[in-house]
Amino acid sequence: MVDPVDQFLDQEVRGQVRRQRILDAAAACFIREGFHGASIARIAKVAGMSAGNLYHFFESKEAMIAALVQRKLDQSLALFAQIENAEDLFQAMMERVEASLNERTDLDNAALELEILAEAARNPAVATIVRAADAATRERLRHLYRAARQARGLPLEDEAAATEVLTALFQGLPARAISHPELDRVGLVPMLRLALATLF
Repeated sequence: MVDPVDQFLDQEVRGQVRRQRILDAAAACFIREGFHGASIARIAKVAGMSAGNLYHFFESKEAMIAALVQRKLDQSLALFAQIENAEDLFQAMMERVEASLNERTDLDNAALELEILAEAARNPAVATIVRAADAATRERLRHLYRAARQARGLPLEDEAAATEVLTALFQGLPARAISHPELDRVGLVPMLRLALATLF
């Protein structure tokens, strides 16, 4: 006899897998066709399900963007937690620079991020989603900045301004990747580390 709890968990896991499959399909369609060019029917087809089934998980494309933004935010917050829990917080940041650079300049990641930002510029619902995620990221980054300065025995400067500069530094990379796909990633790593060292 199947344990009802196990069956419920199996259903929950299957639902999570399908949800992630839809988000992956939506991301791929938004990258290739843009937010407005990607239809629900097209996203459902790429996800390997009917549009009706897709609507059980997401009521609209805005809801998919919200979930994509939340997924990215969760990844960012998990990374901040790893750095904060490291024995040497500053060194942990320095070691993460190259991986962050490569992620931010991946052309698919860059295209998706810029597409979401473009939609946020004209769609108030998406703007609310993006701004809430940005506020959460900035708050954790401000905390990281404060902890790193204190760990090195340095006085705190203008935390808000430092956070904005740090955010702009890395959030500008997707635009550079699209505008200049041949950018020298290897050469950028030591310069990014120098910029972080100066701020932290």
